[in-house]
Amino acid sequence: MTCQSDVALNSDVVTVESTRQHALHGQRKPPSKKQERKSQKKPPCVDHLSWEERLADVVTPLWRLSYDEQLELKQKHQERILSQLSVNLTGDLQSQSSPVRCKPGFPVLPVLPSPVRDGYRNKSTFSVNKGVDGNPKTVGFYVGTGRKGNIVCVNGDHLLNMPEKHKLVARCYQEFIRLSPLEPCLLFHTGGHWREVTVRTNAEGRTMAIVYFHPQGLTREEVAVHKADLVEYFTLGPGSACQLDSLLFQESTMTRCTHEESPYQLLYGQPHIYEEVLGYKFRISADAFFQVNPTAAEVLYSTVRHLCFPNPEAGGGGTKVGGTLLDVCCGTGAIGITMSSRVDRIIGIELIEQAVEDARHNAALNKVLNCEFISGKAEVALPGVMSQLSSAGGGGLVAAVVNPARAGLHYRVVRALRNQPAIRRLVYVSCKPDGEAMRNFRELCCAPDPEKKLTGEAFSPALAVPVDMFPHTPHCEVVLLFER
Repeated sequence: MTCQSDVALNSDVVTVESTRQHALHGQRKPPSKKQERKSQKKPPCVDHLSWEERLADVVTPLWRLSYDEQLELKQKHQERILSQLSVNLTGDLQSQSSPVRCKPGFPVLPVLPSPVRDGYRNKSTFSVNKGVDGNPKTVGFYVGTGRKGNIVCVNGDHLLNMPEKHKLVARCYQEFIRLSPLEPCLLFHTGGHWREVTVRTNAEGRTMAIVYFHPQGLTREEVAVHKADLVEYFTLGPGSACQLDSLLFQESTMTRCTHEESPYQLLYGQPHIYEEVLGYKFRISADAFFQVNPTAAEVLYSTVRHLCFPNPEAGGGGTKVGGTLLDVCCGTGAIGITMSSRVDRIIGIELIEQAVEDARHNAALNKVLNCEFISGKAEVALPGVMSQLSSAGGGGLVAAVVNPARAGLHYRVVRALRNQPAIRRLVYVSCKPDGEAMRNFRELCCAPDPEKKLTGEAFSPALAVPVDMFPHTPHCEVVLLFER
């Protein structure tokens, strides 16, 4: 999976603003880490801003900039991060004190823009809490922090990255819970039932809504009454304006539950929606990961495909190259399936079992026969896969693509990739290269270290391609090619 970059924290706004000023004007000396930490502790005064502006500054901090200015800002930010990687690998102590002035030791291409800039999200999760007027049944996004006890829930109707259908479902859900005799669940220990709602859509306008509910002490029969009310509201009542194709319900006593821990209950419609990317069709379940910007996902996957197995001839992406692709953290199988025509074999590994089921279904749906998907932790499954490839004689080129969450790869996954000599190219897709991913980069590229069991030949960063998946936010995916 990849990170979804749903909401930027308040502290990010300060950093983004200071970075924006430096990137656009280039006149001032860049702030030190100490100064940045200080500025984050003292956020700028926002009393003069409307609640809509405050929320936009939290969720979409770059909304005031033109798109060209956003790309310029992101380009400089990615170059600064990747300069730090070069410094870490060279061990240049003088450069470590001021990595901002260094340049990456490998090419960084210009940020590839998102084909769609507004309303691009295909998934949004709306929270429930006290609104500006104090109504606890307000559906939207948070301004403020729980630590300071100043959370206010603000409707997201004005946000640039949200499609209109998502906003409509959120408004209708707010109306429904305000009509309901049940209280919202703001804090688990204080009671209440109605929690957030997630909306998923596709390019055709198909819409899935997932309502999260805390049962507290209600009996099954009592919960069933409120589920029936929910269905009636969205199918026959005012909520029918949303034209939902799927309505799902999850009872949960925890903040986040997987389908295995607490199964999603289909209350109405179809259990899945489908999305098309690069000519392939993908089934999306309630909790399956899928890139939140589908048009930019085509740019991302095309980039990954080219870097894993460069096409020796000019032309389309279907030219056969051969070899094996290891797709680690494969989600619903999108990267592997979109590359299936180029390679002999694809092996995908994914933790979420429902996503693996989707991946297998997607392969069959697209009549792709050279894909195998394994359910489990990558650090557990990968060594066995590597052994299997070695014993099979390593027929042809082996490339790997990893697309982990923000926490990066487990060190045993890095070790297994590093110590498999057949892997000559590794493509790392990261939504936060300055986080835990940087540790992965160092472990892939450092000198052999027997103590850490990193005995394989080191990789070297060869190329970086930033892809803007999240217009109006400071976030950006970066695709890094490592070779040896």
